[in-house]
Amino acid sequence: MPDPLHRVNEAAAARGLAIEVRERPVADSLPEAAALLGVHPSGIVKTLVVKRSDDTYLFALVPGDRAISWPKLRAVVGVNKLRLPEPERALEATGYERGTIVPIGSTHDWPVYADERIVGERIAMGAGAHGFSLFVDADALIAAYGATVADISQEAS
Repeated sequence: MPDPLHRVNEAAAARGLAIEVRERPVADSLPEAAALLGVHPSGIVKTLVVKRSDDTYLFALVPGDRAISWPKLRAVVGVNKLRLPEPERALEATGYERGTIVPIGSTHDWPVYADERIVGERIAMGAGAHGFSLFVDADALIAAYGATVADISQEAS
């Protein structure tokens, strides 16, 4: 088991969070990834690590078929500046490469902001390593991480 998967499993167990990790082939698009996992594209949740101006970070969980709404997220967080960090900064902040980032097992316990559309859903998300996805009950994830739930997304363009 690759080290990031080990971290994810240990961190989930430590928080009493039931997850299912599945190996999956590489997908070239969101619809292809959803078909491989047997879910609707909205059931794949993107974990975005977001940098604040003070060099701290947060996680934003957004349904795969939607995009982050920067104005909405800034309003909820209460700041006027947020951005996506460079890939190497994201890795430094989380211990995971882009495309695999998940709050579970992150090397830093950054605050989690979850889009309200994932509430009540069983979701698929990154598992910390390429070629793997994890499934989790969104409400259990939100509770385990004390996530702030709000409308932080918009229709993808």
